[in-house]
Amino acid sequence: MGEVRLHGFWYSPFTLRVVWTLKLKDIPYQYIEEDRYNKSLQLLRYNPVHKKTPVLVHNEKPLCESMIIVEYLDEIWPHNPLLPSDPYNRALARFWVNYTEETFTLLMTLVWDELLKFSAGVAFYRSNSDEEREKSIENLSKHLMVVENQCFGGEKKIFGGEVINIVDIAFGSMFKFFEVAEDIIGVKVLQDEKFPQLCSWYNNFKNIPVIKENLPDHQKQVATINSIREKRLASS
Repeated sequence: MGEVRLHGFWYSPFTLRVVWTLKLKDIPYQYIEEDRYNKSLQLLRYNPVHKKTPVLVHNEKPLCESMIIVEYLDEIWPHNPLLPSDPYNRALARFWVNYTEETFTLLMTLVWDELLKFSAGVAFYRSNSDEEREKSIENLSKHLMVVENQCFGGEKKIFGGEVINIVDIAFGSMFKFFEVAEDIIGVKVLQDEKFPQLCSWYNNFKNIPVIKENLPDHQKQVATINSIREKRLASS
């Protein structure tokens, strides 16, 4: 099927989506770790628009954006399918993937606002930052409650029922970052008593062997995010 290369950051939830897909489909590939602060000329050439990872290169043709890459891999390597075959269920899966992106944006906003609060360069940081922090957490919790109430029922262990599908990939990468984010912001958002079905889903998902074997180290991720904060402080 041709040569496959992946340019990514080891701690990126978006890179993680592609890695999981490649592993689930047992696709041989070469991994190129990029430096967040010194991106390779190859990466800049392959993704001249956003200049971000992940970038998948298949037969020297580059593709960007994690979920676009996941769908491409699922189409070219149709074994162990991630998208449902039924058109309606496939459309629903794409809807929830899109909802994941909205939820992840809220999470990232909360995390980076927390990091910025400690930056000396933000001299006029909003005095009502604590109030806004609570509002951000509330908005994020509302998004999670929608998933809790709408996506599970019966005996479903994961979004795909018994088999991983594209929604598991999208949400799973976000929840891995969630664990790191909770350590960074010092708040437990994803509580078992509040989101029992979501927590059960994530425990089931992350313990599937191919997922568990390809999860980034938690403490290393926390240390990496904190180092980004330190660099912001040093440059402010």
